[in-house]
Amino acid sequence: MSQTPQDPTWRQILAGAQMLFVAFGALVLMPLITGMDPNVALFTAGLGTLLFQLVTRRQVPVFLASSFAFIAPIIAAKGEYGLPAVLGGVMAAGLVYVLLGAAVRVKGAGFIDRLLPPVVIAPVIISIGLALSPVAVNMAMGKAGDGSAQLIPYETAMLISMPALLTTLLVAVLGKGLFRLVPILAGVAVGYGLSFVFGVVDTTGIRAAAWISMPAFVAPEFNLGAILFMVPVALAPAIEHIGGVVAIGGVTGRNYIKEPGLHRTLLGDGLATSAAGLFGGPPNTTYAEVTGAVMLTKNYNPKIMTWAAVFAIALAFIGKFGAGLQSIPVPVMGGILCLLFGSIAVVGLSTLIRHQVDLSEARNLIIVSVTLVFGIGGMVFGAGEFALSGISLCAVAALVLNLLLPGGGTWGAAARQLES
Repeated sequence: MSQTPQDPTWRQILAGAQMLFVAFGALVLMPLITGMDPNVALFTAGLGTLLFQLVTRRQVPVFLASSFAFIAPIIAAKGEYGLPAVLGGVMAAGLVYVLLGAAVRVKGAGFIDRLLPPVVIAPVIISIGLALSPVAVNMAMGKAGDGSAQLIPYETAMLISMPALLTTLLVAVLGKGLFRLVPILAGVAVGYGLSFVFGVVDTTGIRAAAWISMPAFVAPEFNLGAILFMVPVALAPAIEHIGGVVAIGGVTGRNYIKEPGLHRTLLGDGLATSAAGLFGGPPNTTYAEVTGAVMLTKNYNPKIMTWAAVFAIALAFIGKFGAGLQSIPVPVMGGILCLLFGSIAVVGLSTLIRHQVDLSEARNLIIVSVTLVFGIGGMVFGAGEFALSGISLCAVAALVLNLLLPGGGTWGAAARQLES
């Protein structure tokens, strides 16, 4: 049933709750992996969505929440500089979107595609997925993400993680209607249930938590080293953002690149990400799952995202809810992440294939090869606060190689489509 601005408020509220349900699994999984507070992530997802709607004049029916692209740099920077410094880097990453939005406003929408063609973005996305694969495997086997400690016995962990993964796969492939859009939630439910059976769920935190409590907000600090970890990674989600805006436009039959304009959507995403860093949450991005739900339900009214944001903010203040999320054992998340992190890499491969990047050309081969090795191998340039490594370094390397190597062109068809 199509939804219009004249639909009754109660229907908009139900639709908003449904959209949050679809986004929920990925939304809370990202902060749980990185050691951030899921209640804060809920709050900043809701706040970010409201800021996005304000900037875009509530014209685009999208929901913004935790971005998986930032997992690797957040884990690395958090271990070296601490969470407050990471949050300062998140705020700086949001400013990258703001600057890109300003450049689009001046130079046109095709500017980003000339600066960041598929041969630059695709290997960065592949690197993000593959660099994270050891984290998923370690967690699936009951270890800490970095493999430093065995948190749950291996045999027990595998009996939890593999059924959680299998459930996620089956729901994604065989699920019908809205159920097909929540494979992560289904996997978490099965894994959590098995964790109770095997007695590996610690409910102490749930019992101790208050029903209503303030989310554990954390103030940012600004550290150049942490900022260098975070800022370059924003390049890949910027392209993901454009894809999301084009996708939702295809669903609703509207050209959001023109109205409200790509410069406004980038600005909205940037402000949402910087606001998340200000309060202690992860960077935000548009959620493809919610776009799928919009397509399935034909709920095109952006007001439903307002209600989804309100529900997210309300849940953020339920202390026992957040404690319950934090009690999810690592094998549950690890099993599901074996699919999700691999899916990120596949998105990068799909980008190369879809845009027919010719890897027999020396220029393209060099950019992709160096980017993958730097990103997955953990190359480090510099020392101390002036060091670039991993995903951050590979993003910079891809961008610089594309600008310096002769023979670069524009992302022809895509650039012309955005400018038309």
